[in-house]
Amino acid sequence: MALTTLPVQFGSAKLHANLSVASLVELALSRGEGQLAANGALQCDTGERTGRSPDDKFLEDTAGIHANINWGKVNQAVSPEHFEKLKAAALAHLNAKQDVFRFDGYAGADPKFRLKVSVFTEKAWHSLFAKTLFINVPDAEMPSFKADWTIINACGMKITNPAEFGLKTHIGIVQSLEKKTVVIVGTEYAGEMKKSIFYAMNYDLPDMGVFPMHCSCNVDRKDPSNVALFFGLSGTGKTTLSADPHRDLVGDDEHGWSDAGVFNVEGGCYAKCIKLSKEGEPEIWNAIRFGSVLENVVMDPVTRVPDYDSAKKAENTRVTYPVSYIANAKIPSVAGHPKNVVFLSADAFGVLPPVSKLSPEQAMYYFLNGYTSKLAGTEAGVKEPQPNFSPCFGGPFLPRPPMVYAEMLADRIKKHGANVWLLNTGWTGGPYGVGNRFKLSYTRTFVTRILDGSLAKASFETHPIFGLQIPTAVEGVPSEVLNPRNTWVGGPGADQAAYDAKATELARKFRENESKFKMTAAVIAAGPRV
Repeated sequence: MALTTLPVQFGSAKLHANLSVASLVELALSRGEGQLAANGALQCDTGERTGRSPDDKFLEDTAGIHANINWGKVNQAVSPEHFEKLKAAALAHLNAKQDVFRFDGYAGADPKFRLKVSVFTEKAWHSLFAKTLFINVPDAEMPSFKADWTIINACGMKITNPAEFGLKTHIGIVQSLEKKTVVIVGTEYAGEMKKSIFYAMNYDLPDMGVFPMHCSCNVDRKDPSNVALFFGLSGTGKTTLSADPHRDLVGDDEHGWSDAGVFNVEGGCYAKCIKLSKEGEPEIWNAIRFGSVLENVVMDPVTRVPDYDSAKKAENTRVTYPVSYIANAKIPSVAGHPKNVVFLSADAFGVLPPVSKLSPEQAMYYFLNGYTSKLAGTEAGVKEPQPNFSPCFGGPFLPRPPMVYAEMLADRIKKHGANVWLLNTGWTGGPYGVGNRFKLSYTRTFVTRILDGSLAKASFETHPIFGLQIPTAVEGVPSEVLNPRNTWVGGPGADQAAYDAKATELARKFRENESKFKMTAAVIAAGPRV
């Protein structure tokens, strides 16, 4: 493609466009950007930042989008003048490089709703990351490709005066919804590229009548009408539970729900790999091979075997691989309308049931609150488990008010008759530090019973504080673990007063958080009873 058609121009830098996986790996190795692991994956480090930098994420504030944005801590404003100044500085930084890498791809497996994305990076491994995560453009479509969105990743740019660009620190992830451009400076964490396009989709798709979702999705291999969604924040099990050997994987993180069904936003998966084992998660383990990218994973210097148990570099170790590397991936990554929608919550208070069925009003209530827990030690100053409420299980990626997305979910659940479930992948028998985390085997059994339709036919009892419908029996799981009130220290019936006190404490936190939203009386009534 001629340079005149590019949305950005480069001076002395040599532009490498749409290189093969092998070429990008070879260049990354020759430039000292990473090492080749024994399993064939490219191992890279992200430097100072080993996760997203939400406090350094900004949105250009323009008249055209201002009224549509939920301004605040997540959506921080930067002026058009500051945006243009940062963009110019980032391009000048890339212009001075010997090499610049370009990747062209799609976001959205459904051609009706996809966005065209061009990614410009100074690191070869970042281009490989983009090639792995986004949907690659077929050669026949490349001559007519013209980007809707452009990412300019000047990760090595050093900012000495952040205020000059309207930033807080030397790091900036600055996005313009009108100019459809993302500028990244000061951080090598590759996930910023991925999430910036998801943020863009979360703004653009509702105008197309599509509900954007932070969820994983799979479908029964023999019954294409049996589609399931798994909503959840990081660490709650989206990727793990959707990688099911008996079902086809549509995607592990980002999807759209249109009038035709569900489609994956991405062409790859971005999985946590701390404590990864072949026995526990064989699908992910087997997907780590040549063409995959390992981030911040410790590797033996002699054998080059990854040590997935080590958090020496970061707790948030990651692996990126094409969705096609999952043996049972569904290609193209599209499916019908979901029969089951599962909300995942890692409750460190130890009070939520391991599985419960939600009414339509409860579904909207728990979707808006988007609850999971922060654990002691995960952040400075966190000494006790703290509730973490993230609207729609994806608050950091939502430009519009949460109610926009909640109403889209409610409409689709009603229209297509989907069952909605709350699955606690957190603690039982007491809070974090006292009780134990639910066995993954039990959680997988709950998912199996949800997806085969048997759990919807079970008998249920009502939780006295949260009002949730708890099954009284689930084949393959001991009945005594189903009601958390009976599992606290001492066995069935023991220490129920302590349980009730802790459950009431969490219920009050839900009620405090709900004040952020303009819920109907019916939805408010579906919340905890305090």
